[in-house]
Amino acid sequence: MCDIIVMVTAENEMGLDPGKARGSNMCRSLSKYAPVFLVLALSGLIFLLRNIHTLERLNCQTVSTFYNLQNSLQSAFTPEGPSSLYRNQTYCAHLGQEPSPEELLEEHYILDSISWPEPPARPISLSRTSDPAHSLFAILPAEGGKDWRVGDQLEALVQIHDFQGRPKHHGGDFLLARLHSPELGAGVAGQVLDHRNGFYSALFPLLWEGTARVEVTLVHPSEAVAVLRRLREERPDRVFFKSLFRSGFLSETTVCNLCLPAGQQPLCNYTDLRTGEPWYCYKPKLLGCNTRINHFKGGYQKHLLTNKEALLFQSGVNIKVAIHASGSNSITVLPEEKAEVESSSARSESVRVLPSGYYFQGSWRPLGEYTMRQFNDSSAITQCLKGKVLYMYGDSTVRQWFEYLNAFVPELKEFNLHSPKNVGPYLAVDSIHNIMLQYRCHGPPIRFSTVASSEMRYVANELDGLPGGPDTVVVFSVWAHFSTFPVEVYIRRLRHIRRAVLRLLDRAPGTKVVVRSANLQALDPEVSLYNSDWFSLQLDGVLRAMFKGLDVLLVDAWEMTAAHHLPHALHPPPTIVKNMIDTMLTHICSQKKRS
Repeated sequence: MCDIIVMVTAENEMGLDPGKARGSNMCRSLSKYAPVFLVLALSGLIFLLRNIHTLERLNCQTVSTFYNLQNSLQSAFTPEGPSSLYRNQTYCAHLGQEPSPEELLEEHYILDSISWPEPPARPISLSRTSDPAHSLFAILPAEGGKDWRVGDQLEALVQIHDFQGRPKHHGGDFLLARLHSPELGAGVAGQVLDHRNGFYSALFPLLWEGTARVEVTLVHPSEAVAVLRRLREERPDRVFFKSLFRSGFLSETTVCNLCLPAGQQPLCNYTDLRTGEPWYCYKPKLLGCNTRINHFKGGYQKHLLTNKEALLFQSGVNIKVAIHASGSNSITVLPEEKAEVESSSARSESVRVLPSGYYFQGSWRPLGEYTMRQFNDSSAITQCLKGKVLYMYGDSTVRQWFEYLNAFVPELKEFNLHSPKNVGPYLAVDSIHNIMLQYRCHGPPIRFSTVASSEMRYVANELDGLPGGPDTVVVFSVWAHFSTFPVEVYIRRLRHIRRAVLRLLDRAPGTKVVVRSANLQALDPEVSLYNSDWFSLQLDGVLRAMFKGLDVLLVDAWEMTAAHHLPHALHPPPTIVKNMIDTMLTHICSQKKRS
């Protein structure tokens, strides 16, 4: 426009219109300062583009005018157009792929196997809920009044009372039981039977001689379990996730999850094409769905409980509080009398519980078909793993195994893959003994700090890419990040992993597969709402049901933490991790027991 004015004023200066000479002078002034204005405008635009992600924090009215340019900018920066990534739908409306009739039947069986008694439907009153301080347990005498001997079964009867000291008449409380001998470094987890009338039986096999003490703990009252069940079904968003999208100078962050409310805004669909595992993010305002660069935990939703519900989750009151014995809490176990040993058939009928193992002198002793070996020095581990490749997949509880082996075996040298701390992937190699150790986290949901989109891989897909063989060991632990979702989500994930395991064992029968179960952890009022041991117990029941009968080793982290004297922790202390590693190495390198 300025060029046109210059031409016109040039004619005016030649005498056609002297009165317009002022326009010529103005234009010259504008032309003189045009570079300055241009630099300022470009600087402002660059600043705006580099900080576009902060727009989410601004008032909507402030940026509404800017967002009116969205359509034109979208076509300029993201020419992809409509695609399968951009769908205005939500996971909440349908749980991924429709299961087959056989899968529905299995799902029904699994859900029935982990069903939990519900308390009577009535308004919450703390005084009427289970109180560990008023509750008690008693050790029942041995059958026929005889002495306790190795091989017998001990029963402790628990009666739950409320805060007024009144006996409860329904079940549903979450109890833990343990039989232990601190002086012997011995311990075994008990099995708790709910009689659904306020009474519970804690059953223990007697596996060692000497003094043994019973310990019973109320993890959650039945009324709190009912709240946890409601949160699991109604608030799968109580842990939320985010992803960063970036293209050039543009960057935006949006919320992601398995389940996002419908109708709020368009979604990016990241459902895995091979497994059908769903994952969604809200579509960025200015960027396309294919510009996602990472995934990270956004945070935890607050204000999930009413004031009365919050009273059900109090540290030192009704979260993991010991129940006291009405009499003695200990017994003395004598050696089994050889002359009066029952027949094996009669003995099997009398023993109703059989744990996966127990501790004695601080070491885990499995009760299965393997004789436990102790790998107390790095050379023994090196000899066991010589020529082998270990692939570890899952959450941070199996990452502990990688870290333990990498620190304990000096010949293993970790490669610097420039991976984020505590995220991975990680790789360690012993080139002399031909050992390779690898860890990779599982696909979403994963509550890690920052995971690159390229590293968001599902365990089932990773297993399908392995050749397998007698020198291949696969270890996975997938449970801790599923506690906020309905159980059906976890069943579907394990179903895909199980199929991949079966395909791997079919094409490479010599492959060793190790499954790490869930474990107990420290709880407080906040952690209970997201990671309660009750959630973990439910997932653990699903895991055991789905891999029962398969040619895999289950490392029973649940019982290994329940039977140990050390405090519960999401990441168990090194002495428990060592026993888990020894269990795995025993399976890999030892022969079955010979009768």
